[in-house]
Amino acid sequence: MLKKLSVLLLVGSILKVDLSACTGISLKLDNKQIIQARTIEWSENYLNSEIVILPRNKEYVSHMPNGKLGYKWKGKYGVVGASVQDSSIIGEGLNEKGLNAGVFFFPGYGKLEPFTGKNLNKSINDMDLVRWILTNFSTVDEVKKEIFKLKIVPIIIQNGVPSPTGHWRVGDKNGNNIVIEIINNGEIKIYDNPVGVLTNSPNFDWHLTNLNNYVNLRKSKDKAFKLGGQNIFPLGAGTGFLGLPGDVTPPSRFVRAAFYANNLPILLSNEAGIEQAFHILNNFDIPIGISYENRENIPRELPSATQWTTAVNLNEQKFYYKTMYNQNIRMIDLTKIDFEKVKEQILPMDKEKVQPVEEIIID
Repeated sequence: MLKKLSVLLLVGSILKVDLSACTGISLKLDNKQIIQARTIEWSENYLNSEIVILPRNKEYVSHMPNGKLGYKWKGKYGVVGASVQDSSIIGEGLNEKGLNAGVFFFPGYGKLEPFTGKNLNKSINDMDLVRWILTNFSTVDEVKKEIFKLKIVPIIIQNGVPSPTGHWRVGDKNGNNIVIEIINNGEIKIYDNPVGVLTNSPNFDWHLTNLNNYVNLRKSKDKAFKLGGQNIFPLGAGTGFLGLPGDVTPPSRFVRAAFYANNLPILLSNEAGIEQAFHILNNFDIPIGISYENRENIPRELPSATQWTTAVNLNEQKFYYKTMYNQNIRMIDLTKIDFEKVKEQILPMDKEKVQPVEEIIID
């Protein structure tokens, strides 16, 4: 218990820093398969993220901010996920039924119900929500029905102040995609996600409304015209997207991701979809240097603020990832795991924190 409390204190301190730069996209391939992909950012130190393998029928308990135990459940489904800071906190994952869920930090807008210490048997901390979703459900509709039965509380409270919470993306292999937000002291709001994109604050419905500010953007190249006696013509490709915001704030990343993810080439295979997802999210890698005014303060062990990127195929149940240390894409095929027999496993995302480089020998 003491170890768990120390971990929660560390997580609480992390969540107080405004690192919020997660970007998520959903792609629907021409063969009807669904790809969900995202980045996660943190520029202060190594997040100690690991690959977590969870078997079927495992028992779980959620730790409360007062040190007591809360909601307990027995998971139905096996899960593969990427953790954040502690193996119990799944930042992004996929279960054997093709359900995907992930948490995206939501500072300044998410506000959970005040923690009173009552009804602990129905209380789950917010950073356990992804694990609860993935181990229990196979579809988005099931999640929408059951989430209202829980009391979702902060992972930690320090000096009377709860840690910032997240909002959550959940998608299934049928193409259903939702965003869950908890605001106004515990009000749960569930949005269908028509553009398949999620970043961070402010609220999801605000981001959708903000897309109207970019009604002029289009895929096609602008046509040449004459201004007085001067010929005005496109200087190159992409003039239809002139005005697309390029900064790293959540609103700008949302707009950029929405236009990239919804203007795809023909994608007829899982491999093409996964490749496209990683190519799109390369645009959202955040260089570590822009997070610091003084370059002497930049952590030397972090080559990037984007610590990892994942992509999952919900129909084929495949989990792909790359990290800031190794940009080579790795894959776990959930269909090859016997979740009835496999033991819980915690694996490093990188065997070595070194980018492999292939030397080409010229004879």
